[in-house]
This record gives sequence, structure tokens and C-alpha cells, in this order.
Amino acid sequence: MAEAIIVGDGPAGLSAALFLAKNGITTTVYGQDETPMHAAMLYNYLGIEAMTGSDFQKLARRQVIAQGATIKDEKVTGAEKTKLGFAVTTESGDRREAKNLVLATGATHDLAEALGLEKKKNTVESDRNGRTGVPRLYVTGWTTRPDKIQAIISAGDGAATALDILSAEAGKDIHDFDVVEEK
Repeated sequence: MAEAIIVGDGPAGLSAALFLAKNGITTTVYGQDETPMHAAMLYNYLGIEAMTGSDFQKLARRQVIAQGATIKDEKVTGAEKTKLGFAVTTESGDRREAKNLVLATGATHDLAEALGLEKKKNTVESDRNGRTGVPRLYVTGWTTRPDKIQAIISAGDGAATALDILSAEAGKDIHDFDVVEEK
């Protein structure tokens, strides 16, 4: 069984996948690269002077795969709570289970509502780490912050969600700081 499933492959979902996979969590991302990022031009993402959203997506997807995550080009049509965590079902009928489920589905809330989360004012409520009222079910990015849909904010939200999952797995707060190796 996978340890984390992420539904959505925009900045929030890919950022969560990057942190999880980099830290040893088996991670599967479902997304068809149909994010609104493809219409974006980034001038306001710290560290990037200028980049199209499409170039950002290509780079981010490569980075996530290089860290060990799997990206499946499939649409998730269903989600349910199971004894061991969660299961998602795709349009092709594939069913996969995981202990943790991250919904980074943008403005679409069907899966969140199917799992019992309520939509209020076009958002699914969570804490600042993406935690919902259902243990190990997270919402991040545009799904929970529709009024703050900047790529850098969504990526930060995805990172916070991943660190919360990593901390829950470790039973203590986890930080992901890499340092330059001395020669």
C-alpha cells in the first residue's frame, strides 16, 4: 500500500509530493497536467526572475519524479475512507489505497465532499498545515485558499502539508533542511 496519495498536480500537490518522496514516503500523484498554471507567467515567485507556468510545471514534475514519486496521468473519480486509510478510484477503474490522502484539486471539491468534508464559501476548511477534521486527510493549495491562488503560496501550503505528514509518521516535528556538504 502506498503511504501517500496526492490528487492534483499543480504547485501545492507537486510540492507536497516532492517533500514526501524526498523523505522516504512512497508517494503517488494523480494529475493530468491540466492545472491553470499553464496560463501563468511567473514574475513573483521568489528565486525565479521570469518563467512560464508551463515551464514551471515541466521542471516541477521532473523534480518530483527524480525524488522518487510516481505521477499517474489519470483522473480520480472517487475517494473513500478505508480501514487502513483511504482509497481512490480512477476513471479507468484502477483503485489504490494509502495511509494519507492529500487533495490539491483546485476549485473542484467533489472528492472532499465525498469524504465528508464540507465546502464553505467555495473552500474546504483546514488548519494552516492542511489538516482537516478527518485524520490523515489533507486539503492544500487553492482547495483551501481560493482567495490566495499564487503559485508560491500553494507550493508553501503543499510543503507545510508534507511536513505535517512527515511529523505524524515520525512522532515528532520534522524539518527538511539540506546543507551544503563541506569539501
